Amino acid sequence: MFGKGINLFRLFGFQVQADFSWLILAFLITWSLATGYFPDQYLQLSPAQYWGMGILGALGLFGSLIFHELSHSLVARRFGIPMKGITLFIFGGVAHMDGEPPNPKSEFFMAIVGPLSSLLLAAILYGATQGGRAVGWPEPVNGIVSYLSFINVLLAMFNMVPAFPLDGGRVFRSALWAWTGDVRWTTRLAARCGSGFGIVLMAWGGFSSLTGNFVEGLWYVLIGFFLYGAADQAYQQVLVNRALRGESVRRFMSHDPITVSPGLSVQSLVDDYLYRYLHDMFPVLEGTKVVGCVSKKQVGNLSRAAWPHKSVADIMDVCSPEKTVQADSDAGKALAQMNKTGLSQLLVLEGDRLVGMITLKDLLRHLVFRLNLEDMERAV
Repeated sequence: MFGKGINLFRLFGFQVQADFSWLILAFLITWSLATGYFPDQYLQLSPAQYWGMGILGALGLFGSLIFHELSHSLVARRFGIPMKGITLFIFGGVAHMDGEPPNPKSEFFMAIVGPLSSLLLAAILYGATQGGRAVGWPEPVNGIVSYLSFINVLLAMFNMVPAFPLDGGRVFRSALWAWTGDVRWTTRLAARCGSGFGIVLMAWGGFSSLTGNFVEGLWYVLIGFFLYGAADQAYQQVLVNRALRGESVRRFMSHDPITVSPGLSVQSLVDDYLYRYLHDMFPVLEGTKVVGCVSKKQVGNLSRAAWPHKSVADIMDVCSPEKTVQADSDAGKALAQMNKTGLSQLLVLEGDRLVGMITLKDLLRHLVFRLNLEDMERAV
């Protein structure tokens, strides 16, 4: 879903980062608070005060999002679900799971703790607001704290909508999963609710835009579009995880990968390997040791006239960890690695020794066969 973002800090062992789209959200939130919300709520303050309130309100909102997602991450870790970190992006925040909850109980507690944490934070901030009024806090300070209390209630309410992959959708799925024992069917139903909610938001946004609230309507359309796509993506991820669960890379790899030597000319690489095998990448070996990788992209960066005069050693790259996978690794993680990097094949290693190659085509063939077989079993 996200590319490389900006690493902000680590919190309880989780990496918190900001997607580049978050910069857009940061500006829009600050601007709308400084020029709209706070001037409407608190009169006769200076523009500098409004902008200061806007900046601090936006920072407080992002802190609230991190608090919400951190609660998910801590409970997930308690249930043994690997978490990769937290990312802020244009539609809020997300805690990255490196897999799916193993049972309905873990799903329920991991999901419900997010809205509960937001309500808890809202209650604390509301108490601070009342205390601040009693002791005479400056109006801008009390205004920021009051806004953050209100926004955390909204955050909890929105997330409890029973639309997957929102928290409420996950709670809904956990209940159905516990009742039926069929995680695939329950995920499909919860994802359809998520897609439907996305369509409703897009329709409402379109109506709002046509009736004069263009900016507000545009946000509803964008959020609805995001939820619609996220629901389908989450369902597909569940199918993939189930189909590859417990399978190792070793099962799907080819045991005799096509390799090249560093001294091979680029012309021979093109004629005898790229055109013949149609692979995007080849491992470069000296004896049994992998010394690099060479791809068609590197060939394309070299002028055709230089092909006969350049060798593979001249253009190859070091095989970075993102291009390799261990033979006993989970096949689902290998697929996720391909999706993240855009690579269609990975070198399979045992330690530092090359033992095979795994391709996206082989994994997808297994997925299609497995899912078709399950559909046939359901129809019987």
